[in-house]
Amino acid sequence: MARAVFLFFVLLLTPVLSQSAEVMPLDAKIYVAGHRGLVGSAILRKLKVDGYTNIVTRTSKELDLTDEKAVQVFFEQEKPEYVFLAAAKVGGIKANFDYPADFIVINLKIQTNVLTASHQNRVKKLLFLGSSCIYPRDCPQPIKESYLLTGPLEETNKPYALAKIAGIVACQSFNRQYKTKFIACMPTNLYGPNDNFDLNNSHVLPALIRKFVDAKNNRLPQVELWGTGSAMREFLHVDDMADACVFLMNRYEGNEIINIGCGQDISIRDVALTIKDITGYEGELVFNPKYPDGTPRKLLDISKIKALGWSPKISLEEGIEDTVHWYKENY
Repeated sequence: MARAVFLFFVLLLTPVLSQSAEVMPLDAKIYVAGHRGLVGSAILRKLKVDGYTNIVTRTSKELDLTDEKAVQVFFEQEKPEYVFLAAAKVGGIKANFDYPADFIVINLKIQTNVLTASHQNRVKKLLFLGSSCIYPRDCPQPIKESYLLTGPLEETNKPYALAKIAGIVACQSFNRQYKTKFIACMPTNLYGPNDNFDLNNSHVLPALIRKFVDAKNNRLPQVELWGTGSAMREFLHVDDMADACVFLMNRYEGNEIINIGCGQDISIRDVALTIKDITGYEGELVFNPKYPDGTPRKLLDISKIKALGWSPKISLEEGIEDTVHWYKENY
């Protein structure tokens, strides 16, 4: 009797953590949208390491994902069975401030076109990459998936966040109406090989790496950073993110979003000091409070994905060392 009651509660608590997901065969046709970007390139590396042999990619010049007709033709011709939707227009605070219309319009077009074509061509499963910026600016920490749409968004990235929220709702709506298997995961701040190191458009960690490496190479007396340095951020190496994406594609089915992070955060000041130490820069670190900090704190609750059996493996220090080395080799 006790065992029966226990099993009942296990079943009651596990519909979100579905164990009925079909594992992707190694010869399945897999389309990685955005394979040259930070996340897409990491997913591509992970799939190849795991032995997947039938991966389809297209550069943005070969396939404009904002072009509805072009996307339809591609899906009709290639007939991918699985899709990783990692293509998006992304950027840091400055890019979001300078190009708000681009961030919402371009991302809405990409998402709508790929989701619609995936449904029309009977894709078996799709993974949609969201972002932790979808959550309210001042929600409780760590951030649970249930906090979505419970408060106002951070103004500095509101257009991008709204586009991603629309993508989540679109996945859920396709699932409800057409019984598709579109899942959505929300990564924390990512970094690693193939990141964008442009100081005008990049996120905070790659921008810091570039500033400190360049400052050391040019023997600059100081490095100036935006804000006060007090904002707290969680950082996850993109190879851990890719590992989680493939894990979820093989293990998770459900309409609820899943957070992906490392479960720990650090102040911008402390991560800057860590990068300063790793790069060997000996000059002064100066913060400019005239510029915004953005969201005060953004730490994800990753209990759901951990309950499925996934955990990150790469420490922040190890990941930064890896990324600094990659930047020096490639820039």
